[in-house]
Amino acid sequence: MAVASAAPLAMSGAMKVATNSQAYLEGTKVKVTKSLMAELCRHFYNQGWVSGTGGSITIKVHDDSIPKAQQLIVMSPSGLQKERMMEEDMYVLSSNGSVLSAPSAKSYPHKPPNCSDCAPLFLKTTRMEMIKGIRGHGYYDELVVPNIENTAHERELMESLREAIIAYPNTTSVLVRNHGIYVSGDSWISAKTQGECYRYLFDAAIKLNQLGLDWTTPTHGPINNSDGDLSSIRNVKTSAKAGALASNGDIEPLRRCIVLDIEGTTTPISFVTDVLFPYARDNVGRHLDATYDSAETQEDIKLLRAQVQEDLDNGIAGAVPIPANDAGREEVIAALVTNVEAMIKADRKITALKELQGHIWQTGFQNNELEGVVFDDVPEALERWAALGIKVYIYSSGSRLAQRLLFGYTNYGDLRKYLCGFFDTTVGNKKETKSYHEITASLGVDHPSEILFVTDVHQEAIAAEAAGLEVIISVRPGNGPLPDNHDFRTIKFN
Repeated sequence: MAVASAAPLAMSGAMKVATNSQAYLEGTKVKVTKSLMAELCRHFYNQGWVSGTGGSITIKVHDDSIPKAQQLIVMSPSGLQKERMMEEDMYVLSSNGSVLSAPSAKSYPHKPPNCSDCAPLFLKTTRMEMIKGIRGHGYYDELVVPNIENTAHERELMESLREAIIAYPNTTSVLVRNHGIYVSGDSWISAKTQGECYRYLFDAAIKLNQLGLDWTTPTHGPINNSDGDLSSIRNVKTSAKAGALASNGDIEPLRRCIVLDIEGTTTPISFVTDVLFPYARDNVGRHLDATYDSAETQEDIKLLRAQVQEDLDNGIAGAVPIPANDAGREEVIAALVTNVEAMIKADRKITALKELQGHIWQTGFQNNELEGVVFDDVPEALERWAALGIKVYIYSSGSRLAQRLLFGYTNYGDLRKYLCGFFDTTVGNKKETKSYHEITASLGVDHPSEILFVTDVHQEAIAAEAAGLEVIISVRPGNGPLPDNHDFRTIKFN
């Protein structure tokens, strides 16, 4: 089986061979290839090589009984996170690109499956020297490669591709901007020349930013950052002392990843304590009663039962026994409400509570009863970091569902397009060093110092620093006090 990094050509026409039969589509060869695709996508994410959504990765279904030109293609869907890929999420296409089998839509909150709309945006080429390293492909085989910069939406790639074809009619090349890789289908020299131009421009933009200059304008004036703006975080040298973050351009190379806390960093603590927590507390009974028989709620109840039993064994205040299911629905719900109210009052950072809260908040956001709140500087900071190629993640005690809801329904619109992933207490407590070792392994960086962690909690900063991460403490109005003798860098806000 051969892996390609782009979708096949335009999806038109239909295969007129036996490969479109239902028996073939449901056969072992296709099933194994789908399973392999899902496994590869998860590996890409877990290794930190390729985060984000499916990206329309394709694999040919290798079958010696089928001519190579007629072999089917399995494609990952666009818009689905790689780490959540399942075998049944895959598309099956004919060799000419027509869709023979599409995944079924799943219930909310899962997004409907989507086959990439950038399929026609790739060029054909042959005589690729290094393709000989992939079994089953040769020097004269026709390949499909992109030659354009990425954009926010796939449909926006059209004009860039048209311009590239006009400007370089005899050269088909792959431009991998962040790695300086340029491969030509016709002439290495011309592709390398074209690639070098892009590389120098990209390197120049990075250097200008490191010097505190605005690379987005012809005048290259100073970047207008202030200490009271999240986007002013730019990796000052580790010799900097506590206090306002330096803004004099004395910075080291950009970090590959930034991991952000939520409360006190991107979002006011008051929003969580005065809005989200009361909403969850006031709607526990209503939510459990309305969804009691659903698989999701039964799983929440299972987690709560286990946590409450552990609390009872440890003598935790507020814990009361939860009766068995045969005691009656009302009795079970009443006991659950009592326990959940006590957990919320104690601000417990436990998975069982956070999962249930996330599901309750989901209803609130969907019914427009809740709107996520972020500080005014957050959207600009996320956009700036994304433009610089820095991957941004969230690590919060709230469930991943709750995090996605908060950033998906904010007072500034949907900000999830700037975020590469979410971590919650399933990786560990935020005040434990091993949690940050786990995050480092998930992000796939060469060294934990390539990750910058921003939080308002001193104990979290200590744990992250012990794991080798760079740390900055967020000092915002309403945040808790910090020890006078701490040695962490801070960023202060007005």
